[in-house]
Amino acid sequence: MSAPYGDLLARFRDRRVLVLGDIVADEYLIGRPERLSREAPVLILQYTSSFVRPGGATNVAYNIAALGAGASLVGVIGDDEMGRRLRGVLEKAGIRTECLLTDTSRPTSTATRVLAKGAQEAQQQVVRIDRIDRHPVDGPVLDRMIDQLRAELESYQALLISDYENGVISQEVIDACLPRARTLDLPVIVDSHGDLFRFKGVTAATPNQPEAESTLGTRFHDDDDLEAGGRRLVDGMDACGILITRGSEGIVLFERDAPTYRIPVALPDNAVVDVTGAGDTVSAVFTLAVSSGATMRDAAFLSNIAGQAVVQRLGAATLTPRELLDAAAASPLSRPT
Repeated sequence: MSAPYGDLLARFRDRRVLVLGDIVADEYLIGRPERLSREAPVLILQYTSSFVRPGGATNVAYNIAALGAGASLVGVIGDDEMGRRLRGVLEKAGIRTECLLTDTSRPTSTATRVLAKGAQEAQQQVVRIDRIDRHPVDGPVLDRMIDQLRAELESYQALLISDYENGVISQEVIDACLPRARTLDLPVIVDSHGDLFRFKGVTAATPNQPEAESTLGTRFHDDDDLEAGGRRLVDGMDACGILITRGSEGIVLFERDAPTYRIPVALPDNAVVDVTGAGDTVSAVFTLAVSSGATMRDAAFLSNIAGQAVVQRLGAATLTPRELLDAAAASPLSRPT
């Protein structure tokens, strides 16, 4: 199994992916539990450390860079300390940030997680605080972003749209970039928390099941509902494929004029599961595999392997090519024929 995927992963090094989407800083504040407050029945933590990691579309780019490919970001950050810290983290990882625009009218979108960690205790998340301005990007910032998209696309082998519904992916942006990408014959992969039918003509989309259900306005109660829903998404998006992630139920790939491909999950019985950022990993691997010449089935299989690997790590995790290759070789799942 490892040799064919070794050849595929080696081609990742030659890929350059343009990631368009909502820029989010994941801030972590770590504290040591001390006592209960006298003011309210809440825990008092003594601050010990903090750090910032890429979130939102930046986590997608972070995954792409970790796999050895080139990644560039198009989006907006605020003129603030968090934006500068996030830009520094991205540049250190080798991600191009020249197309990150500063929007002085909004803060850098930030998800702050407060974690408690004692000397003999497992680290636990206590609370999460989101600081996100979801009003649509407009005016000169929007015009500059669209101009950059049109100018940059010809230098890349794929476009990955990461839509967290934080104001970047408006219909105006979609209408500006999709026709240009199609003209250049670029694969376009969409990972959107919003209405998937906005993205007509893309190569593929990678929603989770609740996102797919939300677009269709229905619930998948059984396999028949899932099959019908997946086919409606392929047709409604005029896409080549739809990859629906289903958590512990695995992944299902729907391709136009091809049988449905279902991939189960195969985790160790004692695995500790943290799904933070797993969808970003799936989207990144799927995009790199398709743009490197893999069939959608092989891309889906490898994405499933990557997703299972990262959920066994705490927080939003990434994989190196070696780690992904080892995970594929160790998997009990059969590769698609």
